Amino acid sequence: MSNHAVYDPRLVRIEPDDRLVVLARTIQARAPGTEAALQDSAVHWARFGQTCLGQALYRHRSVFRNASDAAVWSHLELSYFRDIIPADAIHQLVVEPQPAEAQLLRAEILLTTPSAFVLPRNWQGSADRPERLASLEYIEVRPPYLGEYRDIMRKYIGPAAARLVEANEIGTFRTMETAAVLYRDPALRIDWNQIHLCEVDAEGFTGFGEAFDAALRELSPDGGFAAVFAGLDRMRMIPRWTFNDPVVEADAALGR
Repeated sequence: MSNHAVYDPRLVRIEPDDRLVVLARTIQARAPGTEAALQDSAVHWARFGQTCLGQALYRHRSVFRNASDAAVWSHLELSYFRDIIPADAIHQLVVEPQPAEAQLLRAEILLTTPSAFVLPRNWQGSADRPERLASLEYIEVRPPYLGEYRDIMRKYIGPAAARLVEANEIGTFRTMETAAVLYRDPALRIDWNQIHLCEVDAEGFTGFGEAFDAALRELSPDGGFAAVFAGLDRMRMIPRWTFNDPVVEADAALGR
């Protein structure tokens, strides 16, 4: 994996040839000790071998925006890999029977969207910014528009996000696309094909529109957010957008 600077050598951007593979698990914790077990598992991510770049675990705190009445799950776990997810990791995290107190609702393979996965170089997590929460957008892009949506994220939104990360207005900007759903609980009444992760100051947060609009007007001859993302409503919906507490951020290798 090579790292590419965007506007500032302190930034890392994952480019088309460097796309990471992410194993995401949506989990409902059913017992008080479940989070501790998940946390211990994430801390010991090195057991998955040399292609593993770390794991992160997020705990649901609140819904920011919701287009679904389906129940909210308790945790999202992200395991990052370079090039390939070892079969042993998939077998352990998905195929093997999971503890009853940690109900697996969905397991999927995500790919990072080229040029729209941006972190500060030497990323160490958000522990130094306790006022920030992890924003998790679960987005469903309609299949006919997947290519157009990816191009907009790559050409416009990613570079604009890099400006915001550079200015420390947001922690990271990580856009990931569902490549395959490995498991889905039949009772899970919600679907998506993108997950966007970003650390934001949650108090007073009203969405990304204003910040991205300002950055895009500096970058794009086509204008601000509304001009670049004309027809956004026809392309996608956001069935769920949540704020989350970072439980484990053992993903520092992403910033190296």
